[in-house]
Amino acid sequence: MTSEVPSVLVQDLLFDGRIRLEDLIDRDGLGELCASFVALFGIPVRVYSSGGGLLADAAVEGEICTYVNTTAEGRRACASTVGGAKAREPGEMGDVVHACFTGAVYRIFALEYDGRRVGRLIVGPFVPANVNEVPASLFAVDPAFDKDRAHELLAKMPHAKPQAVLRMAAHLKAALDLLLFSGHRAFVTSQMHLASVRESYRELEEKNVRLQEAFDRLKEFDRLKSSFLATVSHELRTPLTSIIGYSEMLSAGLAGELKAEQLEFVNTIHEKGGHLLSLIMGLLDLGKLESGTMRLSNRTMRLEPVLREVMSTLTPAALKKEVKLSLDAGIGISDVFGDSERLRQVFLNLVENAIKFTPTGGEVAIRVQMTEEGAGNIGADEGLTLLAPTRTRVEVRVIDTGIGIAPRERGRVFDAFYQIDSSSTREFGGTGLGLSIVKRLVESHHGAIRIEDNHPRGTVFVVTLPQPEPTMAEASRVA
Repeated sequence: MTSEVPSVLVQDLLFDGRIRLEDLIDRDGLGELCASFVALFGIPVRVYSSGGGLLADAAVEGEICTYVNTTAEGRRACASTVGGAKAREPGEMGDVVHACFTGAVYRIFALEYDGRRVGRLIVGPFVPANVNEVPASLFAVDPAFDKDRAHELLAKMPHAKPQAVLRMAAHLKAALDLLLFSGHRAFVTSQMHLASVRESYRELEEKNVRLQEAFDRLKEFDRLKSSFLATVSHELRTPLTSIIGYSEMLSAGLAGELKAEQLEFVNTIHEKGGHLLSLIMGLLDLGKLESGTMRLSNRTMRLEPVLREVMSTLTPAALKKEVKLSLDAGIGISDVFGDSERLRQVFLNLVENAIKFTPTGGEVAIRVQMTEEGAGNIGADEGLTLLAPTRTRVEVRVIDTGIGIAPRERGRVFDAFYQIDSSSTREFGGTGLGLSIVKRLVESHHGAIRIEDNHPRGTVFVVTLPQPEPTMAEASRVA
């Protein structure tokens, strides 16, 4: 993905004056460069930015300067001269000489890069080659200066011809130009990277805003859907209950004896009404689970009686289909902490599904055992697994020898209204709500449900439920 770089940044990268010399130059490298020239030529060198900031100072105070600063008048005059040299602009020609009252001079050169002035190079103080005597200006500052002493110290100052200073400055500026080029290239690279990061961040922020808006809309749609389902389901349940009740009374002959054909019609009405009521109850349960308003009456309980009740309820359906139904509760099964009615709903749904999808002569088995989480599952994080505390849970397997569930479908069967065979001619009926409600109920008990392989055919649903903890309250809570 390529991002457009803002035009202001492009101007900055073209060095239009907003970038300063100090933004590009490596000060340590510049100081070493100036120090090497001082060591080679013996003439002090200073580099200033266009704003007047000192970037490099390789100057050593000369002995005559030290001597001049021994008097108050000399210190004032020296400070004025140095200040004037620092503030002096090179002019249009980019080269100007600034004289000192001691007979020495400063030569100030303009530093340019990419056709723009970026700073100043001050060379000096040094004594021009044609100056041999102490000028009268030194004694005009303070007549008390010793002429012989001043002459001796002036002779120790570095002397240079104008052409030699020009060559020295040219070499220094050429080396400095290389440093600027390197610094500018690094600056452009970093700024382009930062611009790209900023642009990517801006685009990411925009996408996050759009995603948040989409999420908020979907959340609102989901809320409206849940509200709609709950309202419709509630409004349908009341008249449907009456339909079922009156159909039962008609079947019982309370309104008079029915003919065989009439009784068949009434029984069909009763059966379909029951199916519709189951769907409505499922929608109500799903709405409560999604909104978090379903209350669970949790307590410490034994799971085996719940499973035996499920067996008792579904045994007629299993016998009618000639499916063998068995329960193996094992020995030493611990109590669980949960709502017995809701757990009954969980296993009733799972076993009923297993019977429905198991052909005649097949088998459906419920097996209960204790299992420990954190033990025996050593993988990449072996050390962390060994240190983690083990937790004992009750594990219930509902195993059938039916048509099975393809691996690609196992993650979707817990979605509301999802049907593996959604065609209008599908063999097995259902609303697609059962497993979704089962999953939510199990998770509301701090448990988990998964599907395991069962070769060569069939399905294994595994439900794990926690044991009661000492801190668990024997009270109702909202799921």
